[in-house]
Amino acid sequence: MTTFAHQTGAAAPHTGSLGAARLCSARLGAPAALLALLLLSGCATGPDANPQDPLEPLNRQVQRFNDGVDRTIARPLAVAYRDTVPSPLRTGVNNFFNNLRDFWSFVNASLQARPQEAVENFTRFKVNTYFGFGGVLDVATEMGVERTPLDFGHTLGRWGVPPGPYLVLPLLGPSTVRDTIGQVADQNADPIGTVEPSADRAALTVLQITDNRADLLPATDMVDRIALDRYSFIRDAYLQRRAAQIRTEEFPDEEPAPAASPAATSAPTPQ
Repeated sequence: MTTFAHQTGAAAPHTGSLGAARLCSARLGAPAALLALLLLSGCATGPDANPQDPLEPLNRQVQRFNDGVDRTIARPLAVAYRDTVPSPLRTGVNNFFNNLRDFWSFVNASLQARPQEAVENFTRFKVNTYFGFGGVLDVATEMGVERTPLDFGHTLGRWGVPPGPYLVLPLLGPSTVRDTIGQVADQNADPIGTVEPSADRAALTVLQITDNRADLLPATDMVDRIALDRYSFIRDAYLQRRAAQIRTEEFPDEEPAPAASPAATSAPTPQ
């Protein structure tokens, strides 16, 4: 798959690098990665570039690097975690980190002027924090309270900020210019980044990354089986999913990415 493993969110073919990659990005310097990519953008375009992906030559190189990191580190760690840690413990870990995300989703729902989602996400956070032992138990789901995962990139899109070119960030995976900017806010709002001492913060970060990557094993294994050109498959799936998440009746202008072409599942990956 493409790299470590969101955010936030449902398992989709593109998410082999999202969720967990975003979680470690504050420690790895997402703003610096964005700046480097933007500085390189003038020389990275190709003559037959996809309009949504003018940086494809550069992006493919970054994805190959991310794939190597995933094969040698992230995926083996996630497989070992899945195979050795009992399912109830893994569920509790997943619930704990999802509970932290619910609060940030509440903030973004408020910024997006979506009162129902704001109330639901805040209710989830309060109920699971106080009655679910800090979020280890997902009491709110048992009560029927809906979760709506939202991030700051989603908020920017909600208010009309265009996505900009598709990017593949080192270690962080699929993104766009808008979502990369949004990640800066997401990372600063992540309470894991404030944990002291630093050894505890590092341990929680590794656990969070591993938990996300383990959740995505079925999706990334499926991509490896069916998509010979994984780059095109992941790119098209990512852009479609993000456009669908952001497009609403109030803000219908953002068009979804075109469906993955036959080449995405039949053409070999250029080297």
